[in-house]
Amino acid sequence: MEHENPEYQLHIGTPSVEDYRRLREIAGMSLKSQEAAEKGLPNTIYAATIRHQEDTVAMGRVVGDNGCFYQIVDIAVDPAHQGKGLGKIIVSSLIDFVQTEAPDSAYVSLIADGPAKYLYAKFGFEPVAPESIGMAFRVQRS
Repeated sequence: MEHENPEYQLHIGTPSVEDYRRLREIAGMSLKSQEAAEKGLPNTIYAATIRHQEDTVAMGRVVGDNGCFYQIVDIAVDPAHQGKGLGKIIVSSLIDFVQTEAPDSAYVSLIADGPAKYLYAKFGFEPVAPESIGMAFRVQRS
């Protein structure tokens, strides 16, 4: 891992359901149900986590069809470990994977929240507006 602090270790692999749900919550992201995480995580194309001692403190995943479309999702860093470049290390690992494994013409996208757009711009991501806009809806069951 290209990081000056040996207390952090980069691991390639999907986070556990528990770590995934915990990191999303403490990072202020939308919550995912146990069922959603259990169904979704096994479909990960590529993922990276960072551990500090025994705790997973950062994560990111690549999802998609593994050919035409890839989406970078779930970039989350435990607030107690933010400001140490961990998000950049995670994104770099995901980008390295896509650059190496995705075929020519693959479309790689993400949704950038707030100031995260500045991090993603360092990796070549550009806004698609006004030609395109991101659109979404959430499934809500009572």
